Amino acid sequence: MSAAPPFRLKQSSGWFAAGREVDGAPGLLSDGAFRLFMWLCLHADRGRGSIRANRLGLSRTLGRSIEQIAVALDELSDKGVCILCTGGRIGIAEPFWPYHRAGASGPITAPATYVGEVKRLFLERRCVRSIFTAADEQLAAELHRTGVPITDVERAVLLGCLRKYAALLNNGGGAPITSLHYFRSLPNEAGQNISPDYWKYVVRKIQAFEQRWPGFGAVGDNETK
Repeated sequence: MSAAPPFRLKQSSGWFAAGREVDGAPGLLSDGAFRLFMWLCLHADRGRGSIRANRLGLSRTLGRSIEQIAVALDELSDKGVCILCTGGRIGIAEPFWPYHRAGASGPITAPATYVGEVKRLFLERRCVRSIFTAADEQLAAELHRTGVPITDVERAVLLGCLRKYAALLNNGGGAPITSLHYFRSLPNEAGQNISPDYWKYVVRKIQAFEQRWPGFGAVGDNETK
């Protein structure tokens, strides 16, 4: 007896893998929010897990009022299903997106998770002396709103710290970094198409320096903003 032929799609271009990630959404969302969620999933860029859309366009496409769309978007955001970014881009949160995201953009994370990760990346370096102030938190939230990938933030911190350590070594001393704003101009530089091997090299250089560096002296250190 011959084996049954494999399933084939009539239209493959619009196919979407609605697996376990999507299966968890109906129990969290109202009918209107779930309908919007499914539309976003079907039309989102598969590699990024996000789509650029506005309320007026969604209203016309889905045949619902702008107010209904606004309520549904707020629900998706409040439940952590979608992330509303600046520039009109809507991202599907990682637990609800079944595809691996391509490139350095990384997963779309909730604001609190993103800010917490920025704080960890910032404070774990030995050349930083800070308590992660309200101004730092505000900048981290701004980076999230503008869609800066957390990978670019991590690399910006690495790049800034590598340069700080080089300055400390060349000058025989110096002051600690006390503010996240020290790295503010670096995410764009870090987001360029640079070989992953280079970032591995940066990490090794930083770790080697931190292992043998005695740290800042107790006297004569001026803070660097």
